[in-house]
Amino acid sequence: MSLAHPQWLFLLALIPVLGIVALLTARLRSQRWQAFVANRLRPALLRKTAVFGRWLSLLFLLVALALLVVSLAQPRGDAGTKSETVKGRNILFALDLSRSMRVTDVKPDRLSQGKAIIYEMMEAMPNDRMGLVGFAGKPYLFAPLTVDHGAVKETVEQLDETWIPTGGSDVVGALKFSIETLKKTGVQNNALVFISDGEKHDGSLDAVLAEAEKAGVYIFTVGVGTENGAYVPQTGMPDDKFRDRGGRTVLSQMHPEILKQIADGTKGRFVVAGSGVDIPALAETALAGIDQFELQGREKKVVIEFYQWPLGIAIVSLIISILTATRWRPIAARTAVAATMAGTISTSGAATPQDATASLAGGHFDEARQHFHDLAEGSKREEDASRYRLGEAEASYKAGEYRKAAEAYSRALMSDNKAVERNAHLGAGASLFHLGWQSLGSGESYPDPAPEDTKAFDDLVKAKLKELAEKEVPDGGETESFTFFNALIVNWTDAVRHFNSALKLSPGDKDASQNRALTVRYLERLEELLKEQSEESQQQIPQDQGQGQGQPQEQEGEGEGKGQPNENGQGGEKDDKGPNGDKDQKDKGPNGDKEQDKGKGKGDKKDRPGETPQERAKRLLEENEDMQKGPLAPGRREFQIPEKDW
Repeated sequence: MSLAHPQWLFLLALIPVLGIVALLTARLRSQRWQAFVANRLRPALLRKTAVFGRWLSLLFLLVALALLVVSLAQPRGDAGTKSETVKGRNILFALDLSRSMRVTDVKPDRLSQGKAIIYEMMEAMPNDRMGLVGFAGKPYLFAPLTVDHGAVKETVEQLDETWIPTGGSDVVGALKFSIETLKKTGVQNNALVFISDGEKHDGSLDAVLAEAEKAGVYIFTVGVGTENGAYVPQTGMPDDKFRDRGGRTVLSQMHPEILKQIADGTKGRFVVAGSGVDIPALAETALAGIDQFELQGREKKVVIEFYQWPLGIAIVSLIISILTATRWRPIAARTAVAATMAGTISTSGAATPQDATASLAGGHFDEARQHFHDLAEGSKREEDASRYRLGEAEASYKAGEYRKAAEAYSRALMSDNKAVERNAHLGAGASLFHLGWQSLGSGESYPDPAPEDTKAFDDLVKAKLKELAEKEVPDGGETESFTFFNALIVNWTDAVRHFNSALKLSPGDKDASQNRALTVRYLERLEELLKEQSEESQQQIPQDQGQGQGQPQEQEGEGEGKGQPNENGQGGEKDDKGPNGDKDQKDKGPNGDKEQDKGKGKGDKKDRPGETPQERAKRLLEENEDMQKGPLAPGRREFQIPEKDW
């Protein structure tokens, strides 16, 4: 037994003082009445009260005050210690400590900015195991992988460019050393955060990047500095600038191409510090696919609190003190007070799990969703909240509100129970699939039973393509067609990832396997339809009109040429003809009619008199030079099934 705040016990010295003050006050009051009222008149003027009740009330009041003081001291018991187990990843920082990291082209300098990035990432990912490698001419392991981020942070704070005696910036050596350090952990997938200015590297990166990919090391590179650079500082030199052996000042610049090559070689990410990007959030998103494993956390002292007991007794003693000090008159008053003290407390009307389950079973999905939502928000245990989120998601799913269902299923993934996590992944995947189908079919749900072929899907895609093609093409940016189908592909790709996660948790899950196969089938068919549409769009692009087979020669004189005579027998005029011999072909529209200057120039999207829809479409294709605005024009991203599960 121990006390968390023993200093509160000093207040116990006031308890007897209060008792003595109450006793002296009572005696003084009695003496005043004796001096004011004669003894023979006192029974007629004063109501006689029970002295025992007053002193009993005072006793319970003092006991209540003493127990409140003990409760403030917070008595507790020691139940031993336990080790926390958390899920985390291996993240190794490689920090450049070469002399060029003291360049001040970024404030305060490159090394300080690199340290700040490490602090932010440690704060954003508290459950991951982290370590530190510093490198210049040689790499050194300054902090092994550990969950004790405080120790790593303390090491980072003390680092500077003088910690490594060998100068230079051996990028290849640092990568090899970091990869070997991560391989010793025995974990397949690890992350390396490489912070450098990319100033100099010796040797080829191809071999070390191949080794990193083979070892499952994901490299996230962070560039510090600017491409314009600044001079390397050195105290004690003329104008405080470092000079090489030839006496020339050294200008240091950031080389992003090296850092990009390192990141691209392992399918990683590259970002420049100070560019306004939230690097910790970007890194956390980029590293989300790395496998997590259980880590043995710090030992935590288990404490049992006992302050509730003295606090509860103090409240009871205070109530008894009030009751014994009260002067009870009529019986009706006693009954009213007793009813008030012993009356039942009305409930707030909050829903119970049974109410939510009954609403769901009865088909009242909106009511059930609200009940489960309130239960999840009011739950104190994360595991209970995850289960209520699952109920909320199921109610939204059955009501056809797939977006709300997907959000609730995602929040249910916080559960540590594999069955809840599996159902959440399965439900999230199904919700995203139905959400995509609804957007494709203008709110129509997926047919039940499921069709055996993709004819209905083909009709929906073609109708949507036709609908989007009739809309005006924006002057810049992506077309509405591209934006719509890109969102559809993203939703269904995420659905496949959720089904894959459900299969990992339950390999024999028939529902997850069938849903995954169905989603992949529609994705592949969507890719084929978009590819066909892209090819048709390219075929409709008009070819460049050819030039005449001969150019007339100019000669001196009155402008008479030496070309062939025209139909009227006149010669000497320039004859700019196309392949069909039409004169002034370059001034003619797509239908061969010579365009007149009537305000209908390039970019005119209004119908012209007598123009058919086919002629209008062909004219618009010719007038819009940017032919890359189709649903999947060349250069646009196309769907690919991810190599690794989410």
